[in-house]
Amino acid sequence: MEWTGARYADGPTVEVRGRIAASPERVWELVSDIGLMPALSTELQSVDWLDGASGPVRGARFTGRSRHASLGEWETTSYVVECEAPRVFAWAVSDPEQPSAVWRFSLAARDDGGTDLTQWMRMGPGRSGLSHAIDRMPDKEQKIVFVRLREFERSMTATVDAIKSLAEGGRMPRKGDA
Repeated sequence: MEWTGARYADGPTVEVRGRIAASPERVWELVSDIGLMPALSTELQSVDWLDGASGPVRGARFTGRSRHASLGEWETTSYVVECEAPRVFAWAVSDPEQPSAVWRFSLAARDDGGTDLTQWMRMGPGRSGLSHAIDRMPDKEQKIVFVRLREFERSMTATVDAIKSLAEGGRMPRKGDA
């Protein structure tokens, strides 16, 4: 990731892509399984569906509990804002109208039967834990945003790689592998 000088209000994004030798249906099973995600992340600790939901549908909600060495521990509620199997699964964090972030998995079938997988995220426009760090050090906002985007890029790359491994019949990664 190159330095962009982005500020939080710019709604900076990160995108990671992977080619997977498995059908979109198989990849969909993995990316839409929110219970799998904590095993693939060093930051996300646990996830639970709310309101009796048991899987992804537009409008469903889930809580996520996270931990980060610099940001501490926190819990958020996310809202499924796109859900079209086996093509797209996206959720807005905290408020669907003014999310602190939007996350999306997009799947595209390839002619060889495989899948092109993209994981994308956008910061803001709603406030997040990062906003508090920026409030404390406004002169360092661009650096704070850049460092966090790089963290997301590394984490997302590890997630896409783990999904590729699982979809292609590999082992379940240990938490923190990558």
